[in-house]
Amino acid sequence: MKTIVICSGGLDSVSLAHIVARDHQLSGLISFDYGQRHRKELDYAALCAQRLGVPHDIIDLRSVGAVLTGSALTDDVDVPDGHYAEDSMRVTVVPNRNAIMLTVAFGAAAARGADTVATAVHGGDHFIYPDCRPSFTQAFEAMQKHALDGYADVSLFTPFVHRSKADIVTEGARADTPFAQTWSCYKGGEHHCGRCGTCVERREAFHLAGVEDPTFYEDPDFWVAATAQKETA
Repeated sequence: MKTIVICSGGLDSVSLAHIVARDHQLSGLISFDYGQRHRKELDYAALCAQRLGVPHDIIDLRSVGAVLTGSALTDDVDVPDGHYAEDSMRVTVVPNRNAIMLTVAFGAAAARGADTVATAVHGGDHFIYPDCRPSFTQAFEAMQKHALDGYADVSLFTPFVHRSKADIVTEGARADTPFAQTWSCYKGGEHHCGRCGTCVERREAFHLAGVEDPTFYEDPDFWVAATAQKETA
């Protein structure tokens, strides 16, 4: 399969890019600048493309992101600390973000003769992000079959949609993903903060997978209390 991977520069999508490069024909990476405060993630997507020797497109969606207000990722709203699954993490939702990105990626795939668009949505996202759920990805792929009918036949590849982030770490390690060259933290500081939901989720995933985490966290131990609180809630 000639595959385009949507790559943010995060652990999940960089792992997916390495897995696709190993198992399929990786034809390129596509990333999106939607005005996210952690825009530095795109530098890690660029590193991934360079490492794998494929083209990399960064699509400027900043004007779109500017109207998707109310999210801690794009607006003047604090990124909350705590476990990723907590209700407070709903403030990190950017409305229709994945739907918009997938639409652009499918258009690019059709124009370039690619067979597949791959995205790293996973089971841990379902609680918070509606456009990461299996019902959405299945409906989106069906919609695109109609949108491109007679022009192109592009499929959606979501290998992690029923799996956990720990599973991604396991599979990424098998594909020799350089985890130190990925970015997760929503706060976008010099180092991973270790306290925001995506940092806690990242650290917990390495722990559950039994894989050494090479990430430097400003608060390396916060995840223990955050996950314990989730389990007793």
